[in-house]
This record gives sequence, C-alpha cells and structure tokens, in this order.
Amino acid sequence: MALLARLLSLGVLLALWQGVSVYADTRTLPTPSAVLAFVLREAETGSLLFNVGVTLARVGVSFVIAMSLGVLLGIALGRSRLADRLLDTPLLVVLNTPALVITVLAYVWLGLTETAAIVAVALNKLPNVAVIMREGARGLDPGLEEMATTYRFDRRTWIAHVLLPQLQPFMVAAARSGISLAWKIVLVVELLGRPNGVGFAINYYFTLFDVTAVIGYSLVFMSVMLAIDALLLQPLDAHVRRWR
Repeated sequence: MALLARLLSLGVLLALWQGVSVYADTRTLPTPSAVLAFVLREAETGSLLFNVGVTLARVGVSFVIAMSLGVLLGIALGRSRLADRLLDTPLLVVLNTPALVITVLAYVWLGLTETAAIVAVALNKLPNVAVIMREGARGLDPGLEEMATTYRFDRRTWIAHVLLPQLQPFMVAAARSGISLAWKIVLVVELLGRPNGVGFAINYYFTLFDVTAVIGYSLVFMSVMLAIDALLLQPLDAHVRRWR
C-alpha cells in the first residue's frame, strides 16, 4: 500500500512536470522525456556511470571517516563533562560554519587535491554526528550502568552489551541524516575543485546552459541516494527498532 502511494505521488509529480514544461520554455524546463533521453545517451557513452561512481566513492570514504570520528567524539563528549566543556565551543563553531567556507579553506590549505575534497566533506558532516551521539551517550540507562558495575563488566563487555546496544538508534539516525548531507556537500566540493564527478558534470553543463543535462544528472544521483536509504538504511533502522 505504501509503495502504491509512492508510485501514485511520483506519477502525479511527473504529470505536473510534463504539464508545466509544455507551457514553459523547453530550454529552461525540459520535458521528462527529454531528460530521460539525455540520461540514456550519457549512460551509453559511459560518462554518467563514471561520474556517478566517482561521486559515490567520495561520499562513501568521507561518510566512513565522519561517522567513525563523529561517533568516538560524541561518546567522549557525552561521557565526560570536562571534554564536553572544552570541545563544545569548537564543535559549535564548525557546526555553524557554512559548508562552502570549509570547502574553500580546505582547498586553500591542502590544494586542489582529492585529500582536500574528502577532508572538506568529512569536516562538514562530523559535527552533526558528534552532536547526535553526544545526546545518546548522555541518556544511557543508569540501571544498566549499575548492573555492569555490580557484575564487574570489563571494558570490552561493557562496550558490547551496555554501550553499543543503547547507542545503535542514534548511530542509525546519524547515518541517515549524515549521508543525505554528505552527498550534497560532495557535489559542492566537486563543483569547486574536482575534474570529475556529478558536481563537476553539473557545473560543466551549467556553463553551457544545458538545463536538461543539469536536471538529468541531479535526478540520477538523487535516485541513487534514495535507493541507498530505502534498501539499506531504512531496513537497518527498522531492525534496530525491533531489536530494542
């Protein structure tokens, strides 16, 4: 039923798009069929798959780095008042710094390199993960903590059976919100300083005022990320909720 409702809403959106594009200038709002034709042509040449693959790789690497460091930092902030007091202000500064500024500074300091691109994306995402995980670490069940103390759990047992089970929902929430943020920032990073990727392609076709290509690349990559969320992150979220 939910799938049928989504397909119906998608059909309505496509029909509305088609109807508006008929009365608009096709150079500024191409029809869905024109966008689909471009996507198929671009896929045949291999450019579409290459650029999408490159961008996905950047999203994946930066996502793993940001999640790993963000989870560790968030737990440290949630468990230690001293760490929270010392690092709260720097965390807020980075959290409220525009992604564009961080990206530009990364390119200035590290050069127009792949490392700079990954660092820029990871730095933009890391504070969000840390904030979510900090709230989870602050809300640990005191009863479970008392049980772990009573039974003298060692550090490894405490992490495996007390800490991680309680933080799993927060990790999934951070992952779902983070990946949607990460791929958008990756496009900005590619637009500003990389010679390939979806962001580079969008910028290239923008200079040619090819709106069909811009919309085509945007929709393809958006669809890929929605598929990742629907096929991987949503089931993981549902599994965690059932487990709890």
